[in-house]
Amino acid sequence: MPVTIGIDLGTTHSLCAVFRDGKPELIPNSHGEFLTPSVVGVLETREIVVGSTARELRITHPERTSSCFKRFMGSDRKLRVADRTFSAHELSSLVLKSLAADAEAFLGEPIVDVVITVPAYFNDHQRQATKLAGELANLHVRRIINEPTAAALVYGFHERHAEKQLCVIDLGGGTFDVTVMEVFEGTLEIRATAGESMLGGEDFTDRIVSAVLSRQKQQLEVAELKQPLLVARLRAECELAKRSLAKSESAKIRLPDANGEYSNTTTEFSITRETFAKLCAALMQRIAIPVDRALRDAGCSPAEIDDVIMVGGATRMKLMTQQVQEYFQQAPRMDFNPDEVVALGAAVQAALIDQDCAVEDIVMTDVCPFTLGVEIVKDLGGQIQDGYFQPILHRNSTIPISREEVFSTVMPNQSKVEIRVFQGDARRVKDNVELGQLSVQGLPPGPAGMPIHIRFSYDLNGLLEVEAYTPGGKKHSTVLTNHVKGLSPAQIQEAVRRLSELKFYPREDLGNQHLARFCERLVGELNTHRRQQLELALDEFESAMNVGDRGLFDNARTALLMTLSSLGIEYDERSVDGDVN
Repeated sequence: MPVTIGIDLGTTHSLCAVFRDGKPELIPNSHGEFLTPSVVGVLETREIVVGSTARELRITHPERTSSCFKRFMGSDRKLRVADRTFSAHELSSLVLKSLAADAEAFLGEPIVDVVITVPAYFNDHQRQATKLAGELANLHVRRIINEPTAAALVYGFHERHAEKQLCVIDLGGGTFDVTVMEVFEGTLEIRATAGESMLGGEDFTDRIVSAVLSRQKQQLEVAELKQPLLVARLRAECELAKRSLAKSESAKIRLPDANGEYSNTTTEFSITRETFAKLCAALMQRIAIPVDRALRDAGCSPAEIDDVIMVGGATRMKLMTQQVQEYFQQAPRMDFNPDEVVALGAAVQAALIDQDCAVEDIVMTDVCPFTLGVEIVKDLGGQIQDGYFQPILHRNSTIPISREEVFSTVMPNQSKVEIRVFQGDARRVKDNVELGQLSVQGLPPGPAGMPIHIRFSYDLNGLLEVEAYTPGGKKHSTVLTNHVKGLSPAQIQEAVRRLSELKFYPREDLGNQHLARFCERLVGELNTHRRQQLELALDEFESAMNVGDRGLFDNARTALLMTLSSLGIEYDERSVDGDVN
């Protein structure tokens, strides 16, 4: 059976791993190192180089290289390298191709199937761009997995019988994620995730670069244009200083000349941990916000977290470990190299996909990192205004999931509805990411306010099926595949079939209709206080019938039956009659 490898496609470094002999194992590159710099360069001979060679070229010929392009995944931005232009996914494909070649040389067999990690807070366009990068590298991307989830898989693999709540703090070169999860009986259950896709270790380095340049009365953006060699060399110096501050109280920084050279008269600066912390205070505040959000969404406090796991090379910074320790009142764990643990976890995920017997007792659940919904209009002061976002699947819902909401037409005799699907958490759709549309036409004539039931069904591969049911029971549907991770048309059809098993239509069940009618009849027979009790429970029940969430419905039905019992009303499901005491 062909081997599936796991790849950590990072902002500053990338690496890969394989699961064999019952455990994940890192794969060295052609230089015998595990970390391959995520840098692409073009030599004067027009030859493309990747990795450490390109990183060295970045210092001497920055205009011939590109780095940190992961931040632009999923965007239309073009990056110039020498006299050529590339998109972020094209540059990423070159890194992936290099990693696959190293893996083939190490394992002695062709590499086709891969699992690639992405930041948990990557949106669907960024995930699709990652998949496309794999396809351009002639790889079959079997799964896209979130980086914190991959890291937790490694800890779960080695501590599969533990029962605890984990918080994974993942600060890489260009992205930041925090994920709260529960581990029990070999199951890893993701409860909540949050983060920023434009915050990472490179931003901390740039704070030092800007501080040094400001002493010379220069701004970073201007200096990069006028003195690129100076900035390239200085950035390398500041990166070394940042790493030194993880172990020492202070570090030295040399300021190169305009040609990026050093001499006996080179100016030297000293930076302390205290100064570094002041420079990065705003960045640390940005880090605190997603941590709070993830814990809040998971419904737990810092004191309820058993272990805090640090992932990503930037988590070695002293100010980072100090802030985490103060917040959680415990020392964070780094049992595994934070630069390597994500790739190891990707290899464990590959083993799960390949059904390796060494991981047969591990089960993993995941969540939607973003809210999914549709555009709606609102009646504000008698004026209809569009552009508002209405969630259907809320962020951090466990997947796979199927959920329904009821909407209505706006105009009398409205013949069609354009359902625009968005991803995000902003109140207005313009601040969210549009995923696709479903056109519903041929609505029967009628007054404004005719109901349209819209259902979203979402699976582990990121496949989103959108369905609309119009008056008369006519069904309209589409499958949004722009964000599906590595599925063939046949696999998409199979995924849709599995999603159909999730769908739950309690409003069509005769027993539920029976219960609703029974309660409606009783409302008029009760005194004011008892009537209010029953109406409240019945409203919740009917709302849950329309939503179609099995857990929500079961709770609402149980609550309604308990309300009937508390009112002294016996309900017999076999009859529309009941006794009122």
